[in-house]
Amino acid sequence: MAYHLGWRIKRIILLPFGGMAEMEEHGNKRVKEEILVTLSGPLQHVWMIAGSYLLVTTSVWSEADHHMFLFHNLTILLFNLLPIMPLDGGKFLFSLNTLFLPFQKSYQLSFRLSFMILLGLTYVSLFVFPFHLNLVAVLLFLWTHLYLEWKQRHYHFLRFLMERKRLNSFREKRYTSIDPMVTVAEAMKRIYREKEMVFLFTIDSKKIEIKEEKLLKAFFESENKNAPLHKLIS
Repeated sequence: MAYHLGWRIKRIILLPFGGMAEMEEHGNKRVKEEILVTLSGPLQHVWMIAGSYLLVTTSVWSEADHHMFLFHNLTILLFNLLPIMPLDGGKFLFSLNTLFLPFQKSYQLSFRLSFMILLGLTYVSLFVFPFHLNLVAVLLFLWTHLYLEWKQRHYHFLRFLMERKRLNSFREKRYTSIDPMVTVAEAMKRIYREKEMVFLFTIDSKKIEIKEEKLLKAFFESENKNAPLHKLIS
């Protein structure tokens, strides 16, 4: 699906419970496309399960094969849909969040939800299934990945802004009022994906309008990211 939509695919990693694709898009593709790419992974289990139901009616696929195949595929499917990064459920939740919240806030919310759900899953693992080594291994992988996500959160946001600066092609403007004393760096955290931001504020009864493009230039090229917005008025 990513290839069909023209995404830049960095690599595909095979894991014990499926696979993970790494892209070079950094959150700047349309939400609809991101959801299609995310859901295309779990969808593979659906057609494989349907294929098992067809094969069990033949002599090449026994009832025992069918039940074992069904159990493993449903387990991986349901596990992968948990709203925990980097699982597809976590990516889907993040995509939905970006429809209603700024990119930075969506990322933080998705990370916190992932942390809380993974903490609950770990509690169940330790006290309900204490000797389930496969589950422990998967949990260790998820905790490691979540830790790396937290460490690289600023890097991910910068890549999002850098890619956005390069593209600079949005179909819809979003106007938002802001305090002129807010810094450029803080204003960047209010950017929504799929929308070109226009910041509005008033100085001496005069209405000022600053487009996102100017803020991105100040953030990356002029070393003005800590300057208040009113300093950008020319």
